[in-house]
Amino acid sequence: MVISSSSTPLLGLVDTAIIGNLGSAAYLGAIAVGTLVFNFLYWAFGFLRMGTTGFTAQSFGAGDEAEIQTNLWRPMLLAIAFGGLLILLQWPLELLAFQLIGASDDVTALAKDYFAIRIWAAPATLMSYVLVGWFIGLQKTRTALLLQVWLNGINILLDILFVIGFQWGVSGVATGSLLAEITTAFLGIWLVFKRNQKNRYGSKLPPLVRLLDPRKLSKFISVNFDIFIRTLCLLFAFGWFTSQSAKMGTTVLAANHILLQFTSFSACILDGFAFATETLVGSTIGAKSRSQLISTTTRSLKLAGLTAALLSMIIAFSGPPFIDLLTNVTSVKVTAKKFLPLVSIIPFVSVWCFLLDGIYIGATHTRDMRNMMLLSLLVYLGAWLLFTTWFGAYGLWVALALFFIIRGLTLALRFPTLLRVTIPLKT
Repeated sequence: MVISSSSTPLLGLVDTAIIGNLGSAAYLGAIAVGTLVFNFLYWAFGFLRMGTTGFTAQSFGAGDEAEIQTNLWRPMLLAIAFGGLLILLQWPLELLAFQLIGASDDVTALAKDYFAIRIWAAPATLMSYVLVGWFIGLQKTRTALLLQVWLNGINILLDILFVIGFQWGVSGVATGSLLAEITTAFLGIWLVFKRNQKNRYGSKLPPLVRLLDPRKLSKFISVNFDIFIRTLCLLFAFGWFTSQSAKMGTTVLAANHILLQFTSFSACILDGFAFATETLVGSTIGAKSRSQLISTTTRSLKLAGLTAALLSMIIAFSGPPFIDLLTNVTSVKVTAKKFLPLVSIIPFVSVWCFLLDGIYIGATHTRDMRNMMLLSLLVYLGAWLLFTTWFGAYGLWVALALFFIIRGLTLALRFPTLLRVTIPLKT
């Protein structure tokens, strides 16, 4: 799962290196803004991945094959519907998104080109979320790895071809993403049919009565709505960060985009532990093993914490040469290196909330996760107002670090409640 998750920020690093060496900060700014818009549009539906993992893992732990199938096709139908809706609403979504971000005219024009191409992959992207979540829930992490490596590997190759070979610029990056996302969805569906060919469901959908079971559908909607709110808050936090960076000028926006590649890379490595924890926690709850749940949680936190400390040291010591590699714009390099010491602490302060998110998702105990995220977002906005007033652009990174700390602390305080509700002590 760590290898699988690491392939995603690798794509971001390659995109940044290719675009960052075209000689203009506007290109980097456009990729930053375009990525932000799609993070909002797509990861607002991140519950399709996370909810699928939690429910599937619990069905897997309970040995319920019929429910395993239902936990694939129920969110899959939603993914197709939501993806089609995003395509239909693309023009008002584009207008609203770029007005809210408020980047410079040259950055916005390039970012709109990126948006107009990549939006057509919406159904395929959301379907891939479901497919990856389902395979993770089944503990088929090699299959999840295959899908992620295919997605990001094809994307990287197409970026090199379209941007460096065909000189398509920002549009080339968008076209590469479009084709990679569509082919990944087809690959995932083929892998599902291959997995199911020896069981009695084959390639057929579960009966409609099972898909629409009132009790399970109610739980499905409740859990996914909680994750939806949680994800919107998280996306808003990063969206706010990028928006405020844009208002501080193209140089700060471009520098922060480069530094976010470091934090994204470390976050995705740590998310590998979180994803593994989701399926392990879910299966232990399905099997009703309280001792195994506690053991899984403890081991995950220790291992991820050590990894996060190592990542923080790597960013601190190897950050400057990587910044030089990612851009040849002098002003951007100087600004990024000024913020690097603050950025280097992000992996260690953020790892705890990532792991605890995985525990809560695997347990499908999402109400506390939603509420703690709302509280953390309020603290983050207050910290942004205070620290940017005092420290300017440095204050953005201080507020972001505090956001992660509060999330981890509040989730940890609510963990005893999760334990009591999901697997009560026998009397």
